[in-house]
Amino acid sequence: MITTRQLRYFDALVRLGHFGRAADAVGVSQPALSNQIRELETLLGGPLMERGAAEHRLTGLGREVAARTSAILGSLRDLEELGRVRAEVLSGPLTLGIIPSVAPYLLPLLLPRLAEAYPDLSLVLHEAVTASIVEELKAGNLDAIIASVPTGDPALGEAVAFTDRFLLAVPANAPSARANQATVDMIDAGQLLLLSDGHCLRDQALAVCGTIDPGRLRGFGATSLATILQLVAAGQGMTLLPELAADAMVRNDPRLRLLAFEAPQPGRTIGVAWRKGSPRERDFVALAASIGKVAE
Repeated sequence: MITTRQLRYFDALVRLGHFGRAADAVGVSQPALSNQIRELETLLGGPLMERGAAEHRLTGLGREVAARTSAILGSLRDLEELGRVRAEVLSGPLTLGIIPSVAPYLLPLLLPRLAEAYPDLSLVLHEAVTASIVEELKAGNLDAIIASVPTGDPALGEAVAFTDRFLLAVPANAPSARANQATVDMIDAGQLLLLSDGHCLRDQALAVCGTIDPGRLRGFGATSLATILQLVAAGQGMTLLPELAADAMVRNDPRLRLLAFEAPQPGRTIGVAWRKGSPRERDFVALAASIGKVAE
């Protein structure tokens, strides 16, 4: 009989792509994890992984089992949460994913408010790019995520928290810094600095820019807004900055100028997402409301 232990071990192996890292993630030795995977393969009648010297790829059977495993573990997580639905809103443990372009600017405002309003809540936070935390959420490793919405994933429910406007950040001595407002035609593809591939903020910025060819962008992809803003301050380009990050990073830096866009102002929508059918939906709706209040 297939066990939940085997499914959890296999899910960790699929997510991490490495027996050693998967074993560490689930808290067992590598031989113990390998034995459970072999037992699962025996029960399913075929290999799940193509074992090679450099990497381990999923077989056709492995890909099908991986998809079903993710759904099964997510459902099990929801089943475990049924006992909490009678408890107070936002109480007990809650594992929350959050994207990097939101985490350092929202969490210092949000966490004190949650601690005061919901003292019985025990948060565990995990910061990663959208694609990663969505997969973790669907696999049942996270209860909810804070990200740009809509995610476009039909398996997820969502609640909007607030709209985060984009500002154009330019060097204070640049000719464009003398403008009263930003316009899209002020954005020069050759000067535009964006986060690296995988960050949803990059895709959103390109959407604002409309017809800019990503191939014309400078060959630089940063992993943090802080790095990009330091380059802008040094006269190396311009960037789109979420207003959420502005007060924390720019307002008092004389080397930078922030320009609001003329109406309609571009932006992104930040919200909370969870697995549809989760018994803790009221918790996540309450969390979105709390986020909206601190982001006002």
